[in-house]
Amino acid sequence: MRPFRVLLVLALLCAAASALTAESPAIGAAAPDFQLTTVDGKSFSLASEAKSHKAVVVMFISTQCPYSNAYNDRMRDMASAYAAKGVLFAGINSNKTEDAAAALSHAREHGHTFPIMKDPGNKVADAYDAQHTPTVYVIDAQGKVRYEGRIDENSENPKGVTSPDLVNALDSLLAGKPIAKTTTKAFGCSIKRV
Repeated sequence: MRPFRVLLVLALLCAAASALTAESPAIGAAAPDFQLTTVDGKSFSLASEAKSHKAVVVMFISTQCPYSNAYNDRMRDMASAYAAKGVLFAGINSNKTEDAAAALSHAREHGHTFPIMKDPGNKVADAYDAQHTPTVYVIDAQGKVRYEGRIDENSENPKGVTSPDLVNALDSLLAGKPIAKTTTKAFGCSIKRV
């Protein structure tokens, strides 16, 4: 009887653990809302920002990850270019190994003027099931996820960007057209969770 109880307890624990495992929000589903404070002390609410913009690009980024850092200039330039089109870029740093002061210094060093927030306890990363930096999510004005994945296919491609996935998703969304590729695989450093 004892081995049966042990197996039963193990089975129940496994079932509970799998129920707690987060999944990325489905394309077309409501984006998990969050409220955080930016590294320069301002309040940020995804729901409010989504309503007041045509789209919000939520980017999970890092100050130390070479993959994320390879995109610093592109993130800055895209945020600037798309701001004029009603799109807000917002960076989230969920790494327990990087504090708010480092995130603020990094933003200033790279000319990032978009909101950047620390994610205490990586709760937002968990809600989105974000695993790597950089990973991006495009949220439309109704608060629905329209794209998830990489910025583009390769930060070091000598022939240039051949698959500008985020640009394609934003341009389609802004033109009122269906996004051809709604999900791509993000590559980068793993998020250092609590």
